Amino acid sequence: DRSRCQRLDLNGNARNCFLTGNPDSCRNLIGKGLRCLLDVPHTNGLEAYRNAHHSWGRFFSQSSQQLGEKIPSLLISSVGPPPCHFPAWNIQINRTFHTSPSLQAAPVPLFWIIVKPAQKLFAIILGRSIRNWWKALPPNKRELFKESARKNKWKILLGVSSLGVVFVMFYFTHLEETPITGRARLLVFGKEHFRELSQMEYDMWMEQFKSQMLPETDARYQVVERVVGHLSESNKDVPQVAALKWVIHVVDEPGVNAFVLPNGQVFVFTGLLDAVSDIHQLSFILGHEIAHAVLEHAAEKASLVHFLDFLSLIFLTMIWAICPRDSLAIVGQWIQSKLQEFIFDRPYSRTLEAEADKVGLQFAAKACVDVRASSVFWQQMELAESIQGQPKLPEWLSTHPSHENRAEHLDRLIPEALKIRESCNCPSLSGPDPRLIFKLNMQHLLESSKGQRPSNSTKQDPSKPKVDFAHT
Repeated sequence: DRSRCQRLDLNGNARNCFLTGNPDSCRNLIGKGLRCLLDVPHTNGLEAYRNAHHSWGRFFSQSSQQLGEKIPSLLISSVGPPPCHFPAWNIQINRTFHTSPSLQAAPVPLFWIIVKPAQKLFAIILGRSIRNWWKALPPNKRELFKESARKNKWKILLGVSSLGVVFVMFYFTHLEETPITGRARLLVFGKEHFRELSQMEYDMWMEQFKSQMLPETDARYQVVERVVGHLSESNKDVPQVAALKWVIHVVDEPGVNAFVLPNGQVFVFTGLLDAVSDIHQLSFILGHEIAHAVLEHAAEKASLVHFLDFLSLIFLTMIWAICPRDSLAIVGQWIQSKLQEFIFDRPYSRTLEAEADKVGLQFAAKACVDVRASSVFWQQMELAESIQGQPKLPEWLSTHPSHENRAEHLDRLIPEALKIRESCNCPSLSGPDPRLIFKLNMQHLLESSKGQRPSNSTKQDPSKPKVDFAHT
């Protein structure tokens, strides 16, 4: 529906340090952060936050400044509503990026929260009781039980097979189709029950961050509000997007974090606003988080976790019944939990993250965002971690794809997203590809660092200053 596709009107002379092609404009990239300001002239209308006075915290580390003096604005206009102005912001390197906190509790309020640990305790007690009972049996009775089991092995096998058939039938009778993507997934819990637990989680977050919530008059809050509003308006033809009421919460917290609860409550940390280079990257990240809520990933993950936990109770009982000592049973239980985590839980979480990237990119494309900036964000995060010397862990240890693989996955999705953007009658993208400019700037920085190493390793003229790459 082209009438619902929003236009993103970028002035032809819009610039930031990754789009200029001038490596010198990024000389503060390393150490002091990725400082990129969009410079788009104001057109037709309301100047956003020109006279507002707010303390920007990490935006300006020295003192509060007038937004009109320091922050240019980015104009996003649509077919119907009046234009909205977005301020740009400084970029600082942060350590990690976390999204969408996993909701492990089952969405039937309180009941499953109490039952889950009780199930494991019952399995341990049952298995230990079977072991002690077997040990206490006289040798002749043990032989009688073994002989009886051999005689009735087909009955035992039939009983076990019947139990397996019940689990398989339960699985296939609770499969549903994922909205938008059409992927088949297990969904055990009702949406209304899960939203009840979402409200409980919302109350918990509000209690935790009640003293850190930015007011609605804060420019950073208004930026997030306009972006989420623009994304939701551009995708209102998606029933799941139109059905939710999106409520914005901006938390003054340095962590690079954002998540959306299943009931439409959007939480964005100011650390994320410091980590993105421009409005396009922020739009993609928030589109990704909205996709998690629209696709009901929290309910899906909780369904899988509890289904696997219930199956694992059988193996947990067997471990405590077979192991001759409690110490060995504890080790066996730990091995079982780790196998479940690394074979099922974490790979499934990475699958959900990749799906949210795909759908979030589509949401951003329909909002006429420059979708090419999405992969640049993850390249920046990869660069930041490399500069800070953080160890590069294998992807299989994480619940999220690696930054490098995420950027490559988005690069493969961008051509399709550009077609979606074009079908929405969005203005054509002007200027060079931000991915190419980022790559050129990185090459320049690497060449500069190589040129500095020989001079740093030899004696220099004291009158000539040394260049520290870490603070270039």
